[in-house]
Amino acid sequence: MDPTKNSPFPSLFGKSPFGALTEHMRQVEKGSSLLMEFIERSQAGDWDAAEALHQQINDCEHEADDLKDRIRLNLPSTLFMPISRADLLVLVEAQDKIVNKIKDISGLMTGRRMQFPDALQAPIRAYLETTHASVAQARKVLEELGELLDSGFGRSVGELIADMVAELGRLENTSDEQQVAIRRQLLPLESELPPLEMMFIYRVIDAIGSVADRAERAGSRLQILATR
Repeated sequence: MDPTKNSPFPSLFGKSPFGALTEHMRQVEKGSSLLMEFIERSQAGDWDAAEALHQQINDCEHEADDLKDRIRLNLPSTLFMPISRADLLVLVEAQDKIVNKIKDISGLMTGRRMQFPDALQAPIRAYLETTHASVAQARKVLEELGELLDSGFGRSVGELIADMVAELGRLENTSDEQQVAIRRQLLPLESELPPLEMMFIYRVIDAIGSVADRAERAGSRLQILATR
């Protein structure tokens, strides 16, 4: 099947690629929201619900992949915008890495039936909220940049989104601080849990932080595009 046949993407790109990019980022944000629900259900030991949520995350990742492929196939070689085709392809790849990591987290936790120690439930919840806020903020930056460029706004686009990107950086820094605090809380628990289990807990904690980091990178990429 020809993925370009009867596709709305060519006509969309005739005006701007940001509609398709935003649709992709919304799938990424949906995956982030589902991850919060997934960990809540896994902590409660409701593995039927957790596995269903993991499947929904998989579906988000597959939809994001499909959107990424259609963007690549339909993005014109020449755009009537101050942004190159190559830059936009790098951006969609950066967005896609976020949802890929989200899927990795839920897949690992589902396969091993992983749960965090009870003492970490509140810190992990706060950590996930910060991570999700980072993904949501990256989506907001993308929407704002697309609207400004589509409207031909006369002032510096870079200046207008600078505060939004700064907030994204603040969220990523908060995520780093929360990760350090969680690791510190884990130290006295290491002797109580099997070493292999501890290794995977640390791996998931790192991966959650990677989601916020990748969202911040996508936002930074947008800021670079806005200043060109």
